[in-house]
Amino acid sequence: MNFSLSEEQQALRELARRIFSERVTHERLQELEASREWYDLELWSDLSRSNLTGLAMPAEVGGSGLDILEICLVLEELGRHLAPVPLLPTMILGGLPIGEFGSAQQRTRWLTPAACEGLVLTAALHEAGSLDPARPRTIATRDGDGWRLDGEKQCVPAAQLAGCILVPATTVGEGVGVFLVDPKSAGVAIERQQTTNREPQGQLTLTGVSVSSSEILGDTTKGAAIVEWIVDRALVGLSAVQLGLCEEALRRTAEYTTIRKQFGQAIGSFQGVGLRAADAYIDIEAMRSALMEASWRLATGRPARLEASVAKWWACRAGTRVTHTAQHLHGGIGSDVDYPIHRFFLWSKQIELTLGGAGQQLARIGDLLTEKSGG
Repeated sequence: MNFSLSEEQQALRELARRIFSERVTHERLQELEASREWYDLELWSDLSRSNLTGLAMPAEVGGSGLDILEICLVLEELGRHLAPVPLLPTMILGGLPIGEFGSAQQRTRWLTPAACEGLVLTAALHEAGSLDPARPRTIATRDGDGWRLDGEKQCVPAAQLAGCILVPATTVGEGVGVFLVDPKSAGVAIERQQTTNREPQGQLTLTGVSVSSSEILGDTTKGAAIVEWIVDRALVGLSAVQLGLCEEALRRTAEYTTIRKQFGQAIGSFQGVGLRAADAYIDIEAMRSALMEASWRLATGRPARLEASVAKWWACRAGTRVTHTAQHLHGGIGSDVDYPIHRFFLWSKQIELTLGGAGQQLARIGDLLTEKSGG
């Protein structure tokens, strides 16, 4: 099997790397962290002008029509540079499902401005006390020709910036629906939540929110399957970000341990340091293999629910080990928040916790293997 990137994929990765490396500096991140913005909206505009925000959206709405493999290449670069932009929510949580399941009217309304004008899309998948996004506690009740939504979602990424939020809700007597909600609608309230890596997310409260029948993704009998479809791709996207940031954390650590000296020698020459770095390298290659398997299966239309959870499990366990090693081998300066290496650990923990940590992924893997074996 040939694992080499095509010329087009290499060019895409280089474009993303160039934009991120030019705009995402330690000083710029400090400036954004000191403000309440956190998101770099100037960088987001650059990505939109380069058509990276519409990477996976259909060509007829102004996108590039690429798939999850190309998305992962860009998300790896986002992770490598810790770029604070809502690229994963817009491309994977919003863009992919609307492109796959949306009507022509929904695609035109939401994907064209997302691809061409930098409109932010996202999805509200987390609820307090619920581990399964496909079984939401938020309720949708028929209201004339439309629907009424009531409930609360937690940790919605880029909620304050979004022009559209995909909201799964249990429909009374029918199943699960995925509703396209305009955050400016009456009855929608968004409260800022601060996360592990300082990213502002949103607590979304829905109180009698009216949604027309034309703003349902698919129909109310297929919503649970659509949510699972989104989760599979979100797990793979998170794993891609984790891979990029772990690679960069280890690269910086290797560089640091060649210049930091103790007892007159570079600490990288010490056996203990070398063994820790070697273990981190092995973890990264395991993460890469799991990610490639999952993303390839998704891109080729093969079942990939099991592989997506395996990739996320590696992102959780190996990601934590690699970034902990990076911070540890930096010694005291690794704990200095004015020094950039600490961000990699914070981002890694945030990714680990999103859509289920290692334990939850193992439980999901066990359930899927049981189903597969007919047990």
